[in-house]
Amino acid sequence: MSEETEQRVGELEDQLLRTAADLDNLRKRYQRDVERARALERAELAAVWLPIVDNLQLALQHADSDPAGVVKGIEVIREQAVAALARLGYPMFDPTGEPFDPVLHEAVSTLASEEAPGTVLAVVRPGYGTADALLRPASVVVAKPKQ
Repeated sequence: MSEETEQRVGELEDQLLRTAADLDNLRKRYQRDVERARALERAELAAVWLPIVDNLQLALQHADSDPAGVVKGIEVIREQAVAALARLGYPMFDPTGEPFDPVLHEAVSTLASEEAPGTVLAVVRPGYGTADALLRPASVVVAKPKQ
């Protein structure tokens, strides 16, 4: 091999080592950025839920007081939790009266009804999210023809 060729091979080996090192540094920086973003998302989620946890603690402290007041407090906390899910992009939905949609609904039962077959008659468990970002489908009772 000529001296010129050896020099060129040396330059290419050096370039290869530098490129490999740059790639490794990029991979490590990307991993740190992903971990930092996940930590930030967890902190933001915790901040949304913290007032709900605080109010549950207050409800427990007053559990031996007026039962009607405790029930009202729990209802308010539930509303807070539903609002928190909505702020996170998962609003609660109630499809009663709508046509059954297997993407958004999970049929748990059918019931003979005067309603059009395939109509959602009742919601057993509400759904959360949207058609684009579904957290959980609604569990529903669907109309079937009367016989």
